Amino acid sequence: MIWLTWRQFRVQALTAAAALAAFAILLAATGPHLASLYAASAITGCHGGTCGTAAITFLSQLQATSPYPIVYLLGIALILIAPAITGIFWGAPLIARELETRTFTLAWNQSITRTRWLVVKLTLTGLAAMAVTEALSLIYAWWADPIGKAIDLGGSTSLFSGGRFSSLIFATHGITPLGYAAFAFTLGTTIGALIRRTVPAMAVTLAIFAAAQIAMPLGVRPHLIPPDHTVATIESVDLDFGNLTATVVPRQPGAWILSSGAINAAGQTVGTLPAACLGATTLGLKVGSSPGPCLESHGFREAITYEPASRYWPLQWIETGILLALAVTLAGFCFWRLGRRRI
Repeated sequence: MIWLTWRQFRVQALTAAAALAAFAILLAATGPHLASLYAASAITGCHGGTCGTAAITFLSQLQATSPYPIVYLLGIALILIAPAITGIFWGAPLIARELETRTFTLAWNQSITRTRWLVVKLTLTGLAAMAVTEALSLIYAWWADPIGKAIDLGGSTSLFSGGRFSSLIFATHGITPLGYAAFAFTLGTTIGALIRRTVPAMAVTLAIFAAAQIAMPLGVRPHLIPPDHTVATIESVDLDFGNLTATVVPRQPGAWILSSGAINAAGQTVGTLPAACLGATTLGLKVGSSPGPCLESHGFREAITYEPASRYWPLQWIETGILLALAVTLAGFCFWRLGRRRI
């Protein structure tokens, strides 16, 4: 049964291996020079407030140097769509193709039960999907490490922005790609078992998985661990005066800001600059003197809800655990479906 599964799956496996090898070669060819640019930058010898300026300079140089912007975006896109590809092209046809072409009469004969057939198929193909996705994530994390360090030091450009907690970075680094790969594969398998047609099952799998990728960072991840709250002075949070939101949390480098807003001396939320402080800005943009001292003198503070940087790995483990639990549940449903349903 294992040999038969390999024979049926070898084209997909070899295609995935070739894509992984090509991506690894691209990263290996550009990674050392990227690391040398970081080592030669002012970041390595910076202290205190100079690190942020050095990080911005490094990222700006990198953004203007080909091919680093393209490779950076390509890596993120590839890791995000890899689980979807395995779910669509590996998971959805797994059961649906057998039912659609009526080949299950040969696959599920007296010597090969439905349960044994599905155990081998799910195990080998599912582990392959997880291995390919996580391998992409690991080699990309090695390549992008200098960029991540610069962003953690306060560097940001139009392209290189968002720390470890940003939606795209969080889903493509760490162990979460494992969870997404397992979930996408078993989702496709389950949809195929329900719809019993390969092409419709592929379309439905893509739609549901895309919705899950959007819902997780927006509606689930912010609530996995109860956040911390703080009220800070205006000057300490590097306030965005356009919308009065904080860009950093005092004494919490790398924190994930869930929400923030200015409050007045009475504790009421304020969304715009008071009239007394408008003279320091034009259309909400910083010009001339900062309105910060004016806001401070009127008793304004910044209320921030955030997750400390130390919760990055707990959030990774929790989110991955949720995805793996969903994958196991879907796999269990497939066993029940094949075992109880008359084909």
